[in-house]
Amino acid sequence: MRVAILVDLSGVSARRSDRVLFADLSLTIADGDRVGVVGVNGTGKSTLLRVVAGADEPEGGRVRRGRSARVGFLEQEPRLAPGPVRDAVGTGWEADAVIDRLGMAGEAETDVGRLSGGQAKRVALAAVLARPAELLVLDEPTNHLDLGAIAWLEQRLLEMRGALVLVTHDRHLLERVTSRVIELDRGRSYVHVGGYDAYLAARAEREERAASAEATRRNLARRELAWLRRGAPARTRKPQARVDAARALVGSRPDAPARASGLDIRAVTPRLGDKVVELASVSYRYDDGPLVLSGVDLVLDPGERLGVVGANGAGKSTLLELLAGRREPTAGTVEVGPTAVLGLYDQKGRELDSGARVQEVVAGSARRPGGPEDVALMERFWFTGELPFARVATLSGGERRRLQLLVVLAQRPNVLLLDEPTNDFDLDTLRALEDFLEDWPGALVTVSHDRVFLERTTDRLVAVGRDGSVEPVAGGIAAWLAAGEDRRRRASHASDGRTPPGGASPRGAGGGRGGPGGRAAGAAPRAPTPARKPATPGRELRALERDMDGLRSRAGELAEQFAAAVGHEALARLGGELAEVNDALRSVEERWLEVATEAESGG
Repeated sequence: MRVAILVDLSGVSARRSDRVLFADLSLTIADGDRVGVVGVNGTGKSTLLRVVAGADEPEGGRVRRGRSARVGFLEQEPRLAPGPVRDAVGTGWEADAVIDRLGMAGEAETDVGRLSGGQAKRVALAAVLARPAELLVLDEPTNHLDLGAIAWLEQRLLEMRGALVLVTHDRHLLERVTSRVIELDRGRSYVHVGGYDAYLAARAEREERAASAEATRRNLARRELAWLRRGAPARTRKPQARVDAARALVGSRPDAPARASGLDIRAVTPRLGDKVVELASVSYRYDDGPLVLSGVDLVLDPGERLGVVGANGAGKSTLLELLAGRREPTAGTVEVGPTAVLGLYDQKGRELDSGARVQEVVAGSARRPGGPEDVALMERFWFTGELPFARVATLSGGERRRLQLLVVLAQRPNVLLLDEPTNDFDLDTLRALEDFLEDWPGALVTVSHDRVFLERTTDRLVAVGRDGSVEPVAGGIAAWLAAGEDRRRRASHASDGRTPPGGASPRGAGGGRGGPGGRAAGAAPRAPTPARKPATPGRELRALERDMDGLRSRAGELAEQFAAAVGHEALARLGGELAEVNDALRSVEERWLEVATEAESGG
């Protein structure tokens, strides 16, 4: 079977004013490819995605595109046309299902101009997912999604037809949905076959080879230096070519590392006493609206490592602002210990003057820019070389967020309150931040949708419910996600809405084996055999629902097999089977809608 080429990049390049982002990069995206793009902040990941999507032209090289290949592109900071959310996403049950799963069903009639940045990103993602495309290009799609929505997105991407190019800081998602990783590093690009783990292994091997090559170069340089230093008479008889080569060898240096050292952000923090922060019967509402939080009792210990989870809009950020003292409770009390110094890193971050230079932001109004302590602090955050003198407006989104975190830690807090700290950080920064938090002596409360980050940095979890409660989570992230999906499934089956049971997506969804569409593992997929129309719409609807359950089951099995498969032939076979099952599922869903519509209209 011939594989369609969707995008072919040949020798493309792009640069900033101060450095090359990537050069001579060649990449072919074919139908069925799953490509992740990684690299430290500022290496050109978003620029590359814009080139792949056709939003920008490269400064050099050539881009060829497949005929009639539709591209769905989610930008890092998307722009929406004026109008209500429903118009931005589209109409029909497919669009409604995506809006619902991304937590925006309650805002369907809201004008996009009134949305927060996070809500706008979710609407833009919904618009991309709800429209047919042969290639999806997604820049940080998990930003501003809650854990349940990320789990749904992961399954959606596993089951989708077509190709995917993805930038994400979510390591779990990157490992699950990609089969190839493009690494951007100081103007160069490297291709790794496999997911996140394969990228880490290949990068470690490359660094080991570089270290070995540098050791060899140093040994050769010592010998050549000794040869050059022999007496003057001997030097005059030396061949000039070897003299030049020897001098070049001695004077050469290995490539500078992407970052000079690990992220050393350990700082002296004031000692934290026994009492940190205590909430007693705390409730909160905005103006005259409903209660966002209700009857919250929460005690933080000096060595606290607390993770906060919950659906978008449930009140997680509000809880952190109450802990930080930014908001006063509507009812109840918030008591802060006398030794507690709180530092809040919120989703917006401190407003930064776009015209200011990095070193001016670090110094603030109280210090002279470029002082020794500030220079040391900037180096710990990899603001080295020309970056301390760069203006904020020229920083990438990740560099800006890293600078905002630096400003918070410069206050020397002993209680850190982090609201979605993983948004816009590159993978190196996340790993280093996790290492820092592991040894940090203060208390930590973090709201996060990053499963790996929560598992590495927290000891216990609490969940903020839709009713405003804050309750302990037993069993960790996996148990909380499973319980949430079970509640959603029960609510879906209990509803009488137009969306098919299970909230099927337009590109297919997973489910359980056993209906007429189900089959033994390894057998060729088939659509359910057409049967005579039942005597009543109700009977036909029930038969179609059984078919959908069976097809969703098989789609889920194939998606799991695809994720674990190794080798092009196995991937191609399983991908083809999954596409056939999803086609059959889509046909059954369309018939379900027809019968349901006829039944509602009395036809």
